Amino acid sequence: MSSLKSKSFPPPTRRAALASLLGLGALAQAGHAWAQRPVLRIGYQKAANTLVLLKTKGTLEKRLAPLGVDVKWAEFAAGPQLLEALNVGSVDFGYVGEVPPVVAQAAGADFVYVAYEVPSPEAEGILVPAHSPLKTVADLKGKKIAFNKGSDVHWLVVSALKKAGIAYGDFSPVYLPPADARAAFEKGAIDAWAVWDPFQTAAQKQIGARRLASAAGIVPRHQFFLAARPFAQAHGDVLKAVLEEASREGQWILGNYNEAARQLSAVQGLEVDVIETALKNYKHVYKPIEPGVLAQQQRIADAFHELRLIPRPIRVGDAVVAARP
Repeated sequence: MSSLKSKSFPPPTRRAALASLLGLGALAQAGHAWAQRPVLRIGYQKAANTLVLLKTKGTLEKRLAPLGVDVKWAEFAAGPQLLEALNVGSVDFGYVGEVPPVVAQAAGADFVYVAYEVPSPEAEGILVPAHSPLKTVADLKGKKIAFNKGSDVHWLVVSALKKAGIAYGDFSPVYLPPADARAAFEKGAIDAWAVWDPFQTAAQKQIGARRLASAAGIVPRHQFFLAARPFAQAHGDVLKAVLEEASREGQWILGNYNEAARQLSAVQGLEVDVIETALKNYKHVYKPIEPGVLAQQQRIADAFHELRLIPRPIRVGDAVVAARP
């Protein structure tokens, strides 16, 4: 873990280095030139542990107050819904999985990748009921699989089934957000459910769901911080501060799993032991966007276009803020 920490976003005492890594240093000069008191509108999901803790503690409000910036929070069921809000200008910043940005970019959303979380492949999986006769991913041919359309587990399903020799048209997708999918799963209305943590761990611990596969060895499972392009171009100092605090909070989680789980329990509505187990499936280490990560995103984009899951081909590299000369 120490090698990851050394390359993650540094604390505020190393702000200059962070700005260089992000390519945002040249953008920071515009941060205070707002005509009215600015507001950073953050979209989050209950599963976005770091952001939820920052919200609960009021950390960003305190950090951004000296910059004259207010913070407003909006909760979303999943990444696709959050990106829809960003696309229509209702959100400036958010944290999502690897597929929502691809779908949003194909739909014309004007955003940029700001940072990514070190891959956490154990934080998602394909589940079946405890007594299901299905034993392997190959058994899913012709079955009903529930997942949130356009989410990171959509890519997991595509990739896992392809690896097992199942074509995308050889199963029945059932598009449901986590809460509705859990209900369908318990009723036996679906054969399998692809979902991320803490919903994955909750199903395993609460109703004995059995995991056919995690993302390990199938997809990297990146998570991303994104920002609306106009916001990123104008307010690099604000984004830099947010990422510093996210990195700090992530490091705190790594050393305080139980306490973090206790603080998250009331928000996520789950038992502390469920959340603590789920937290350990995430890395909580955030890094600047790298070429290899963008290349993986491009593979998703190409695959989704080939399957006609997005309407047009895209160049993922277009969704990056270039440093000014």
